[in-house]
Amino acid sequence: MSVSVEGHQRPVWCRTGREGGAHGLRPFLVGCKSMPSVSDRGMAKTHATPDFQFEAQLYEGAEGPVAGVDEVGRGPLAGPVTAAAVILDPKAIPDGLNDSKKLTARKRAELAEALADVAQVSIVHVSVEEIDALNILQASMVAMRRAIAGLADQPGHALVDGNRVPEGLLCPATALVKGDARSLSIAAASIVAKQARDALMAELDLSFPGYGWAQNAGYPTKAHLNALQDLGVTPHHRRSFAPIRNMLCGQSAIKP
Repeated sequence: MSVSVEGHQRPVWCRTGREGGAHGLRPFLVGCKSMPSVSDRGMAKTHATPDFQFEAQLYEGAEGPVAGVDEVGRGPLAGPVTAAAVILDPKAIPDGLNDSKKLTARKRAELAEALADVAQVSIVHVSVEEIDALNILQASMVAMRRAIAGLADQPGHALVDGNRVPEGLLCPATALVKGDARSLSIAAASIVAKQARDALMAELDLSFPGYGWAQNAGYPTKAHLNALQDLGVTPHHRRSFAPIRNMLCGQSAIKP
């Protein structure tokens, strides 16, 4: 496992190149074309739990394994946005994979541990500084792109939760709305991303007590907003987010 500090959109296949010297390689987008879609037609039934049918379709034509990709942490006032990419072994898929929001904390922890043993997992945290410089949407795209790039084996196709695909990917990709409830690979990515981010916020809570990050993960709960009024803004708060920006500019008080 590697770790470093969301209507449908037609999938795109982004052909990329590389530029820079041996120590400065970075992908850049040089052209895109539409890829054949993994269609929802014929798959319109509602699933109580995610399954492997999207992956099974793609394995028939993909030049490599299929990865599921998801992010967590767009809404918080503090902490990074985190993305994970997961390649499941079709012969060793842990039981109980589901949208991370539908699982208990204990079950998420168990599944994250199991996935680390039987799947390829890449987790990326994009910092508050990058969020403020790029905006949260673009930072989320960067996180997912880096998570895919961090996999030991580059996928032949990526299934991305949400309605858009990050630009500059080195493989074809398909966006799946509510993908974490439809695809086992995306569900797996949602679990490990949330588990990793929650653990990081719990660590930050030890250094910056009083904000309740171990419980609220940086989201704008009443306790968190009250703490901002009492304790002020930390280096881990997102200054580009209106409540924090307004507080720093003295424009308004934060209302819990």
